[in-house]
Amino acid sequence: MENKKVALITGITGQDGSYLAEFLIEKGYEVHGLMRRSSSFNTARIEHLYLDEWVRDMKKARLVNLHWADMTDSSSLIRVISKIRPTEIYNLAAQSHVKVSFDVPEYTADTDANGVLRLLEAVRIAGLADTCRIYQASTSELYGKVQEVPQSETTPFYPRSPYAVAKLYGFWIMKNYRESYNMFCCNGILFNHESERRGETFVTRKITLAAARIAQGYQDKLYLGNLNSLRDWGYAKDYIECMWLILQQPEPDDFVIATGEYHTVREFATLAFKEVGIELEWRGEGVDEKGYDKKTGKPLVEVDPKYFRPAEVDQLLGNPAKAKEKLGWNPQKTSFPDLVKIMVQHDMKFVKKLFLKAQMDKENAE
Repeated sequence: MENKKVALITGITGQDGSYLAEFLIEKGYEVHGLMRRSSSFNTARIEHLYLDEWVRDMKKARLVNLHWADMTDSSSLIRVISKIRPTEIYNLAAQSHVKVSFDVPEYTADTDANGVLRLLEAVRIAGLADTCRIYQASTSELYGKVQEVPQSETTPFYPRSPYAVAKLYGFWIMKNYRESYNMFCCNGILFNHESERRGETFVTRKITLAAARIAQGYQDKLYLGNLNSLRDWGYAKDYIECMWLILQQPEPDDFVIATGEYHTVREFATLAFKEVGIELEWRGEGVDEKGYDKKTGKPLVEVDPKYFRPAEVDQLLGNPAKAKEKLGWNPQKTSFPDLVKIMVQHDMKFVKKLFLKAQMDKENAE
């Protein structure tokens, strides 16, 4: 069993972590994940992959092994890494919400910056510096106030949020340990990537859920921030393949993971509502701009300044040429319209199921 591949995924309960776990299991990996202790489980995205004590009598194989640990606690990281001795680590754990990072900057820094350092030191302390390959989920937010368009691996960074600044430290400490200790440390500079598993507070999922609720009569209006923000949006399920490919290369390196095309928040909303049979007509400018149902004339989308960032990032467009050439990765596997369609179709079913359950619960309570 010398060639057995053992993967550790931090952030396994998130969007990317759940897809990556599925991907690695299909490739025959022994998969482990870190999970923070909390008062309620947040394992909905991976419940189909693991079995806890309360369902072991179902006699199904455990596909994922979960361990209590935290990126802010060195001892837990050292304990888990020393125990399972991974051959590959995918660090996806983070306080990943940009706007929230302005509210909790110290926590964001402790998790997203110092957490990377703790992980690297845990690998060294466990004696795995020469054998373990490490992937760091970096971010397009590093480019912030963009210095050139599109952004590549050589574009200067200009972070514009506590989240981005913390991630900048994570990026450079990975490079530093690669050069100082000859560790196999790689950064994947991920541009925005979405899916039906995206958290509901992120703008894309917020839009697709709202479109589904409005179409089914459960919501009246959607409030958004900057409609002109340009983002390079890809499908998360495609991006995790690139993460894996990065760690399969003969030498460690850093890569931009992006589609190479961008769209506005307005475009995303227009496509999402079109998918539920509503054609939006945009009128007005700035904070007064609204999206009207062309058929009824009813305003369905409005701008609310409370969703503006203190320091806005307007234009993110990645250049995936290096990943395409060196990794053989296809950044256009899922098109932008198909991505929106996948998310909306999921949320139409999700919303219907949610409100049917609420109705049944209400009837049972009466």
